[in-house]
Amino acid sequence: MAINTYDIIISGGGAAGFFSAINIAEKHPGTNILILEKSTKCLDKVRISGGGRCNVTHACWEPKELIKFYPRGSKELLGPFHKFMCGDMLAWLDAQGIETNIEEDGRIFPSSNSSQTIIDCFMGQAQKHKITICLSEGMKDFERRDGQFKIQTSQNRTLISDQLIIATGGTKSIWKLLEAKGLKIIPPVPSLFTFNIKHPLLEGLPGVSIPSGRVRIEGFKMETTGPILITHWGLSGPGILKLSSWAARFLNERQYDYSVFINWVDLPKGRVSEILSTRKKEKGNQNILLDRTFSIPKRLWKKMILHLGLEHKNWADITKKEMDRLETLLCHCRFEAKGKSTNKDEFVTSGGIELKEINFKNMQSKTIDQLYFAGEVLNIDALTGGFNFQAAWTTAWIISEEIFNY
Repeated sequence: MAINTYDIIISGGGAAGFFSAINIAEKHPGTNILILEKSTKCLDKVRISGGGRCNVTHACWEPKELIKFYPRGSKELLGPFHKFMCGDMLAWLDAQGIETNIEEDGRIFPSSNSSQTIIDCFMGQAQKHKITICLSEGMKDFERRDGQFKIQTSQNRTLISDQLIIATGGTKSIWKLLEAKGLKIIPPVPSLFTFNIKHPLLEGLPGVSIPSGRVRIEGFKMETTGPILITHWGLSGPGILKLSSWAARFLNERQYDYSVFINWVDLPKGRVSEILSTRKKEKGNQNILLDRTFSIPKRLWKKMILHLGLEHKNWADITKKEMDRLETLLCHCRFEAKGKSTNKDEFVTSGGIELKEINFKNMQSKTIDQLYFAGEVLNIDALTGGFNFQAAWTTAWIISEEIFNY
């Protein structure tokens, strides 16, 4: 049986795999490149990202600011981000004729609001540069011998390449293979998930959104702020998802059994106390149930007052003990969380190849020559908002710049 030989083989037909292939082909015309994709479709995560709109990157223009959105990989990405940033990705898309829109929260989407725009661009570029794509065929094994890679595929084919790029995302079989080759793998755990909470205060309120709240997990050193969404299963929204990402490993160690504190009004306790005291003085004859205080939704305010049994009282009738209970409910509301739910718009894990194994100047393995890595196969993950894609674009672009500089 004939053995096919390529200059470069890329394992993984997702965002990082395609972006590295296209940029290598642009910079080195005539390079014989093969993409191996184990599933029946390429770019599947691109397709479903952002609810089918594809959140390509984020409006963050300074590397030192951008790395703050990466719970894992921030230090290592600082150098690469100085070479290829969010603005560079927008310029690349513009060069391909793709217009983009920046939303109020900084997320960036193609103006078409369709991920198909990005997929069509990538597939068109692959065709233009004669990049070979093999679907339903993954990499089962590889070995490096005499300056080349010998690769075994799931279709029982043997392939030869000078260089190998692994961009398989969170594929456990690939991590297991790499571990067998001597690379250290950080065991993956879920990141970006919602909190499963059963509590009378939340019952009957699915869909209620709080514009800005503060979230803290007992025993974890940091807290986050942002919109909070009440769901059928508990709490979600950017404020929750951000903290789930930062605390991913902490929560996994506790088997997702933990206490959560919510500040619904995102104000210090002292300020909340002042506002309530003023309300009591100035609105004494007003029924507390009908006199919503703070910018929280009416349904939540009503549920809070009913929960405390204060619905028949005016502000003037509230005792100090009752006022303290209301203050605690507003800015130090405790919930017991058990388990997690996947955030449907994101499929992110914390874990992957130990970052010390990688030379971030060229994304090459420190132990296996001409073996490169891009995207989420690495122990890099970010908050929601286009940051995971930006890490994929940057690491892939670095490879395209450096792969022949050896």
